Amino acid sequence: MTASARSAFSTLSLGLAIAMLPGFAFAQTAPASVNAPLAGTGNAVVSEAPVANGIPGNSTVAELQQLIQDRSLNEMRTSYNGRYGASLLFKRDTLTYYVALFQQRNFWRVVKTDSESHAEQVYDGFVAQTRDLASVDLRRIRLDAERVRTERLIANNESRLGALQNDVLVRQQQEERVAAAQQQARQEAAALASEQQAARDQLISLERRIQTLEAENSSGVPMAGQGARSRPARAQSQPVMPARSRSTSAEDVLEK
Repeated sequence: MTASARSAFSTLSLGLAIAMLPGFAFAQTAPASVNAPLAGTGNAVVSEAPVANGIPGNSTVAELQQLIQDRSLNEMRTSYNGRYGASLLFKRDTLTYYVALFQQRNFWRVVKTDSESHAEQVYDGFVAQTRDLASVDLRRIRLDAERVRTERLIANNESRLGALQNDVLVRQQQEERVAAAQQQARQEAAALASEQQAARDQLISLERRIQTLEAENSSGVPMAGQGARSRPARAQSQPVMPARSRSTSAEDVLEK
C-alpha cells in the first residue's frame, strides 16, 4: 500500500471514528430477513446487535466499536442508501476484516473474517440489503416531498382562487354600481327631457299669447303712410309776391 493510500485510509478511519464516538446507540433490532445467517461464512464471526440498548462487552459489535475509537482500523469501502449503510474495515496488524451493516450511526450487524474474498462477498451482500432496506425510506422521502409540493401547490391555488373570487366579487359589485348609476342617469335624463318638453311647450304658449296680444293691440291703428293716401291732397298755393312799385329812374327816362 502506498503512502498516499495509507493517508487516505487514515483520514477515512478518522471520520468513521468521530461518527461512532460514545454517546450514540449502536444496538437496533433487525428484521428476520436481515438476521438470517449469510451463506459461506467460513471462519467468520457474525455478531447480531442485542435488543437492549446496552452492548455486551464480549461481542463483535463492542470489539468493532473499541477498535474504531482506538483508530486501529482502515476504512476500505463504505456505501450509503438512505439511512442505511455498509462498511468494509481492515485491521492491518492482524490482517482482519470487519464488515458492518448500520442504520444511521447504529451498528446492526458485524462480520469479522480474515478472508478478503469473503469480506468482499459479505460487504456486497450488506450493500444489497441497504438498497432493499432503504427503498421504503427513499419512497417515503419522495412521497413526503411530493406531499409537501402538493400542499404548497394547493396553498398557492387556494390563494389564487381566493384572489380570483375577490376579483369576481369586485367586478360584480362594480357592475351593480355602474348599473345603478346608469339607471339613475336614465331616470334623470327622462326627467330632464320631460322638463325640457314642458318648458318648450310653455315657451310656445307664451309666444302665441304674445302674438295674439300684439295682434289685438295693433288692430284699428293705421299704419304709417296709410292716412296720407286716404285724405285728398291739398292744393298747394303759390305764394303771392307783393307788387313792386315801379319808380321812374334815369334809365327809364333815357329809354323814353
